[in-house]
Amino acid sequence: MKTLTVKTRGINTRTAATATGPDADEAGPEARSARSGGRRPAHRISRHLPFSPWLFAAPGLLVVGAFSLFPFFSTLVNAFTDRRTLIPGKFVGLANFQELIHDEMFWTGLRNSALYVVGVVPALVILPLLLAMLVQRHIPGITFFRSAFYTPVVASIVVVGLIWVWMLDDRGLINALLEAVGIGRVGFLSDQWLLLFSAMTVTVWKGLGYYMIIYLAALANVPRELHEAASVDGAGAVRRFFTVTVPAVRSTMVLVGALASVAAFKAFSEVYLMAGPSGGPAGEDTTLVMLVQRVGTGLTGRVGYASAISVVIFVVTVALMLLVLRADRKEDA
Repeated sequence: MKTLTVKTRGINTRTAATATGPDADEAGPEARSARSGGRRPAHRISRHLPFSPWLFAAPGLLVVGAFSLFPFFSTLVNAFTDRRTLIPGKFVGLANFQELIHDEMFWTGLRNSALYVVGVVPALVILPLLLAMLVQRHIPGITFFRSAFYTPVVASIVVVGLIWVWMLDDRGLINALLEAVGIGRVGFLSDQWLLLFSAMTVTVWKGLGYYMIIYLAALANVPRELHEAASVDGAGAVRRFFTVTVPAVRSTMVLVGALASVAAFKAFSEVYLMAGPSGGPAGEDTTLVMLVQRVGTGLTGRVGYASAISVVIFVVTVALMLLVLRADRKEDA
């Protein structure tokens, strides 16, 4: 066995630093320290800093707390007060919620938001799946189409909204084409229901690429053998879609339905850009989120009342999520 002499403050100490096997344990801590170059073991550092993992998570937790948790709890508190923009307000109990029941504009916003969900969600569940099956094929130039279909997702909603407003205007591109073929001009932005339907169309068009990517990931996990077996049994493309593809991606369809429901119920930008701050003719196209913006902003904004509407939106969105998940569990049973 070799020995190593370590000189510390003028004192020579003989330690078995280069010992191997069982003799290494007998060499003592001085030898192990010499072998490691004087560095402290990691487990000793962790004992002295038990909170070190929280140091790495602290920046993210601060961001979540400042921009998510604090506004959430602040909204809950303000919903039970008569707070205004420049006035702290006082506790009023359920007065804001009682006022909601008698507010016609609230029921108009709730109706439009519900119609938005009914009109948008089925399209965003089915159309992206068909689009994903189309671009999943390995053919020349398919990468270009994948990028083209995803482009609206990364485009600014303001830019997208202004482009559609220009096309749907009374003197816009679409009306010019309709007039050219003899149909005549259509008031896409002046009719109550056509305006809401036009906003739904923009939402679907912009969301197709996003949900297409989700479906592409799900379709990649569908075994090819299932389609081959169905083809051998004589199943056509339509039958394979309903008997193989849909069951295989059903959980993904539930996820897409939940995400699309929440997004549709909170629709704001599309309707605001196409209907204007007033919410269309006589405010008949106002959604709940638009009502929150209209009531709760400005120097005299009723923050307490707007917070009460926000709480209703939160409760309804959570209810939508639970309904979708419950329906999925029933199908699994």
